Amino acid sequence: MNMTKLFLLIIMMMSSLITVSSNNWMGMWMGLEINLMAFIPLISSSKDKKSSQAMMIYFLTQSLGSITFLFSILLNSMLFISPMFIMELTKMMIMIGLMIKIGAAPFHMWLPEMMSNLGWMDCLILMTWQKLAPLTVMNSMIPNNMIVYFSSGMSAMIGAIGGLNQTSLRKILAYSSINHGGWMLLFMSMNSMWYKYLMIYSIMMFMICILFYKKNTYFINQINSPSYSMMEKYTYVMMMLSLGGLPPFLGFLPKWMVIQSMIKSNLNLLLIVMMLFSLITLFFYMRMMSSMILLYSLINKYSNLENKLPLFSMMFMNLSLPLFSVISFF
Repeated sequence: MNMTKLFLLIIMMMSSLITVSSNNWMGMWMGLEINLMAFIPLISSSKDKKSSQAMMIYFLTQSLGSITFLFSILLNSMLFISPMFIMELTKMMIMIGLMIKIGAAPFHMWLPEMMSNLGWMDCLILMTWQKLAPLTVMNSMIPNNMIVYFSSGMSAMIGAIGGLNQTSLRKILAYSSINHGGWMLLFMSMNSMWYKYLMIYSIMMFMICILFYKKNTYFINQINSPSYSMMEKYTYVMMMLSLGGLPPFLGFLPKWMVIQSMIKSNLNLLLIVMMLFSLITLFFYMRMMSSMILLYSLINKYSNLENKLPLFSMMFMNLSLPLFSVISFF
């Protein structure tokens, strides 16, 4: 990593911390804009037409979200003594501006197209760190629950259906990010521990993106290649099952917390909808896994144990962290 990228990463992280720690709207907006200005040169550093296209998509959508957010907070400050419905309207517009920024449905169209033109490390940042500041701003205001419920249900549906016929791994993970974003929004409206969901999701995405980055894998047919050792295949299978939310893997823990909160809030119908669409996402995860395990099972007999240690650590995290987390509840 060169010094320019390191400098941009530091600015991007500091700007998110500015947004998180700010106690006024303008400070939050300033942090979001600095974050935007740092991430754009980070994704456009390569001399590739695809990265330039991704940069333009990101700039236009984030600008639209920023304009909506800024207009809403200015309108809210000018109409301090105003009818209640106008105050609710400005809050709704703030939520819409932030949903555009994180790619929540129905403002999700830009995310899969952009991610298909990015490298794996940029995709990792976009799916994890770039969600932190907008979600924190959403959490700091009194949410309009109907908007959150609608966006959560739409995100779960679009994230599930959109990933069914995809062959690009980056697009599949983009739709998976939309689906998990719906769960995060729902958790945020009921519980202040939504950041635990984001943290666990970030750990899962880090392991998946690192594996694909090291193997230079971008499409499903590349996963089916015999170049993957059996240990790498098992690690990949465990990470996909974890991302799908199956017990006893790491990804089950945040969904379990959301389900508990929804039962306590009597959101039974929405819970059924979210779980049904999660089953659809699990279907296309398992479709990828079955073709890899059943059709290609070449084992490298002379592989070195030293090369397997990172894979063992990934498997250990997926299996042991849920156990430690459950124990910590008691």
